[in-house]
Amino acid sequence: MAELTISGLAHPILKDDYASEWMGIEVVALDDGHATIRMTLRREMLNGFGMAHGGMIFAFGDTAFALACNQTNPTPADENNITVASGVDINFLKPAFRGQVLTAVANRRASTGRSGLYDIQIYAADPADAPAAPASGAVLSSSAPAATVPGELPTDTAPGELVAEFRGRSRTISKK
Repeated sequence: MAELTISGLAHPILKDDYASEWMGIEVVALDDGHATIRMTLRREMLNGFGMAHGGMIFAFGDTAFALACNQTNPTPADENNITVASGVDINFLKPAFRGQVLTAVANRRASTGRSGLYDIQIYAADPADAPAAPASGAVLSSSAPAATVPGELPTDTAPGELVAEFRGRSRTISKK
């Protein structure tokens, strides 16, 4: 499978994730409870109105959610567990269009026992306005910039216009 990273960061759940590969998702940053990813909207990702299909934005947010929920390097005690969605909500705020770069920023808000709560903001920007990709192998800050509200990017560094808010509830279960 193709490498899905622009930052030199990889996540084991992407190894056989053919949907994320098809969508062209790139990993920008990873940390415990955090993931930032991006992709460019293509023609086949649009609905009949010529805007991003809601299912594409949902799948994009769901990938950021999965990356934030699951450890990049699980400990031996955790290697037989996976974290999956127990429920999600999404609010579509603005349309996104062909050629725009989507960026999803996922952050854990709370975790207790085997359950977690995550917020994912999805932004759209025209390619000329999208943040530049870090150089391959560049050292990145592994967490989102400081914000007034935990888990949210400051408005002056947001990677475009906010187009959707995704809230995910997670549950850690054993692999079968």
